[in-house]
Amino acid sequence: MKKGLIGKKIGMTQIFDEKGNVIPVTVVEAGPCAVVQKKTVENDGYKAIQVGYGDLKAQYVNKPMKGHFAKNDVAPKKILKEFRLDDIDSVNVGDIIKADVFETGEKIDVIGTSKGKGTAGSIKRWNFARLKESHGTGPVARHAGSLGACSDPSRVYKGKKLAGHLGAERVTIQNLTVAKVDAENNLIAIKGAIPGPKGGIVVIADAKKA
Repeated sequence: MKKGLIGKKIGMTQIFDEKGNVIPVTVVEAGPCAVVQKKTVENDGYKAIQVGYGDLKAQYVNKPMKGHFAKNDVAPKKILKEFRLDDIDSVNVGDIIKADVFETGEKIDVIGTSKGKGTAGSIKRWNFARLKESHGTGPVARHAGSLGACSDPSRVYKGKKLAGHLGAERVTIQNLTVAKVDAENNLIAIKGAIPGPKGGIVVIADAKKA
C-alpha cells in the first residue's frame, strides 16, 4: 500500500465530465488526518503508521489514550486506523495527510460499515425467489421453502442461507475511480456508491487489484 486516508461519507450527487456525460458520485470528506504513531519491525514486529481523524475534546479521552497522544505530541483524535505503507520512512509523526494525496482518475478501494437492516427474510437477505402464489402454497409466498433434509441426513447443514441479521458489517468495494478531488475543502468525489450511511466513517486506500 502506498497511501491511505480516513474520511466521512457526505452523500451522493452527480457531476458532468468534459463530454457532458453524467457521473454519479459519492462525496467523502477525506481528512485531514494526522500521523499519530509509527510502528517499526524492531518495536512492533511490522511496519505501519497509525493515522487519526476527527478532533476530540480532551475531556472525552481516557488516561491511557491521553498518554498515547501526548507522547507523540498530537491532538486527540476520534478515529484511529493503521496503514501498512510500503515506505514509512518518508512519513513522520505529526504529519498531516490531506485529500490531495489522491488524484483524479486513480483507482481506489473503499472500506466502510454497511447500513444495519435488522432481521431480514431470505428474499431480502439472499435474493431468494418467491414461492408460487397459487396452487396451495397459502400465505407463505415469501418464506424460504423446503430446507432439503429428508430422513438422511435428517438435519439442516451448517451455513444454510436463511433469514437473519442483515447489514452492519465491514464491506470493501474494490477498484472504484476517483472522479474529482477538491483539495481546498478536503473532498473526494468517488464514482459510484460506497458502503454505509451519511456521516459513516470510511477508509480510502489505493486499489490492491488495479
